[in-house]
Amino acid sequence: MAHDSAPGHKADASPDAPAGGAVRPFEVTNRTVLAIAVPMTLAYLSTPLLGLIDTAVIGQLGDAALLGGIALGGVLFDLVFTSFNFLRSGTTGLTAQAVGADEHEEERAVLLRAQVLAASLGIALAALSLPLLTAGLWLMGGSAEVQAATATYFTVRVLSAPMALANYAFLGWFIGRGQAMTALALQTGLNGINIALSVAFVLVFDWGVAGVAAATVVAEATACLAGAAIALAILRGAPLPSRARLFDRQKFRRMMALNGDIMIRSFSLIAAFGFFYSRSAAQGDTVLAANAVLEKLFMVASFFLDGLATAAEQLSGRAVGARYRPAFDRSLKLSLLWGYVLAGLLALVFLTMGPLLIETITTAQDVRETAEAYLPWAAATPLLGVLAFQMDGVFIGATWSRDMRNMMLVSLVGFLAAYAIAFPLLGNHGLWLAFAIFLAMRGFSLLAITPRRAAATFPRAPG
Repeated sequence: MAHDSAPGHKADASPDAPAGGAVRPFEVTNRTVLAIAVPMTLAYLSTPLLGLIDTAVIGQLGDAALLGGIALGGVLFDLVFTSFNFLRSGTTGLTAQAVGADEHEEERAVLLRAQVLAASLGIALAALSLPLLTAGLWLMGGSAEVQAATATYFTVRVLSAPMALANYAFLGWFIGRGQAMTALALQTGLNGINIALSVAFVLVFDWGVAGVAAATVVAEATACLAGAAIALAILRGAPLPSRARLFDRQKFRRMMALNGDIMIRSFSLIAAFGFFYSRSAAQGDTVLAANAVLEKLFMVASFFLDGLATAAEQLSGRAVGARYRPAFDRSLKLSLLWGYVLAGLLALVFLTMGPLLIETITTAQDVRETAEAYLPWAAATPLLGVLAFQMDGVFIGATWSRDMRNMMLVSLVGFLAAYAIAFPLLGNHGLWLAFAIFLAMRGFSLLAITPRRAAATFPRAPG
């Protein structure tokens, strides 16, 4: 990404305020959007492959308790690390704005602040590992053998927490700078090393569940060192931010407010999925299993669509930093255009290939028949959710985090209200309808307030 040499100005103290200074025009094209979206889509798609390989490797040992152990351990870490994913997305938005404003010192300071926060949180997670594990086992249950395997997995993998959070910060910084290929290399390298070591530690050295966890620790440490080396190479010769700037109270307050809003948004999203599963379980094992199978289709769609949402993050953040409204409008338009094209293709694939996918996932005939009855809802989720994904990206990049948080909470309330009305009338169709309303509310509520927020953020053209 090209950087101009014009001096920038300090960002406002408000958590949602953009960087100030002169307007710095830049062009947003289809190629600009896809240059970020395609590598990041590939990067995100490598993550479920890792989970599949880990499961397959442990599955070779022929012990169901070990499979259950890594499944529960994976859920625990998903919950913990999802809560701290703001280190990735928040860093992306703040870095992109600094790039757009041509504030090189602030660009460097964002990375260092994020790493300070990541180190503090990572050490705290490692220190609190025992109570976290105890609470997680109590909540999720399982047999004594499953809990023992979960405890082994968790105890080893928690050592990776500081490095994993540091990697979030590195990933967010590289994406914010528009270096999607660097982010792709780090993410696929991380998962590739993890996969190779999982196979070696389990099938060659016979370390069992501890081997899968140890592979993750080594992979996270390796990726962290690689990220640090790349960042140092980028920063070579550039002066480090002053201590006063690095620990500027207003800057830290802005980062914490942004991260807090994103965390609340993430918890609300987890709550919505938790409610969906709990209401599925209340209808019996067959409906729960069918809804779980169909939800996997939605998750696959989300991995594809997240790449375009990441492009929206970087470009909208850069436009806000550059104070250039045309680039913001263009990035919104193009990311939505490509998002709907991809969502339409995914919906078509799910609708036509859905029965085959369902048969591949489960052999239970009652689950297959139930899942096929509700397949049209799952096939529609990419089209229903794409606006929510893209608008989340726009609002994270622009650091309009309070609006994103508030609209997520409103959408969650809408989900619960729609369920209360629709479920007694339509049963499981009513649950899927409520979920569809939740997805649509998230996207359209943010789209509706975008013109007002953009008008308040960008300077008016002279005359």
